[in-house]
Amino acid sequence: MLFHSPNLTWKCVQTINAHATWVRSVVISPDAQIIASGSGDKTVKLWDLKTGTLRHTLKGHTAWIRAIAISPSGKLLASCSNDRTIKLWDLQTGSLLKTLISHTDWVRSVSFSPDGTILASGSQDKTIKLWTVETGRSFYTFTGHNHWVLATAIAPNGKILVSSSRDQTIQLWDLETRQWFYTITAHTHAVNCIALSADSQWLASGSEDGIILIRHLPTKKRLHTLTQQTGAISSISINPDGRILASSSNDKAVRIWDLASGNLLQTLLDHDNWVWSVSFSPNGEVLVSSCWGGKIKIWQRF
Repeated sequence: MLFHSPNLTWKCVQTINAHATWVRSVVISPDAQIIASGSGDKTVKLWDLKTGTLRHTLKGHTAWIRAIAISPSGKLLASCSNDRTIKLWDLQTGSLLKTLISHTDWVRSVSFSPDGTILASGSQDKTIKLWTVETGRSFYTFTGHNHWVLATAIAPNGKILVSSSRDQTIQLWDLETRQWFYTITAHTHAVNCIALSADSQWLASGSEDGIILIRHLPTKKRLHTLTQQTGAISSISINPDGRILASSSNDKAVRIWDLASGNLLQTLLDHDNWVWSVSFSPNGEVLVSSCWGGKIKIWQRF
């Protein structure tokens, strides 16, 4: 694992004109070879991280794509959509493998378990569902939110599922007992996004209220309140070494934060539209971001 000073400068090294409309979700594969992007044009595209060239266009959804996730093995990609379905794709070939159907409203979030055997999904039907990846079957449904579920994340230790909602809460669920065990109610608007550190110690949440909260997950104690944004928070990502956090906002900015101190380190202003998504590479040296205008930007730490 690399440990660098968080004060190094991030610079945009490439811009990809990726989609004809907004790119809602962007992620880098575990081997740092592929950027995947999901868009309002109903497609997922796979890009070569080094060259920025298009590898595959994945077609099959019939409505906007809300989120994508890549399995820890790097073999599968999951996408979810306003068409109420989740699709599993072969990341290398771009082939559609399975279509998962059970939600009764738009599906807003997908996330894999650390071993890649389980997929969690959150929907505007107010539920979180667990799916067996191998069979594509839903085997459990969590209920408890009273508005749309906007984000889900499974802790790297595999023990906790975290969900956030338009009901302004974050819910913690025990994956072993499949029971709710804690509710966080600190935000004053919809909680759009959540992120967990690789050691399962830190939970970050971003909201329509323009605030990011950092908590120690085992104790639930709030450590930092990050307030230097001027718009709703759309996405957050924690660097794999757990030292920095990236956030995106509808104020067209990507911000880099020191996780330990809560200090703002850098504001990246190359986007000309609402920034929808941010994601770090596995070694933390590359950051990708995507925006309303259909562009993906690749940032490198110098």
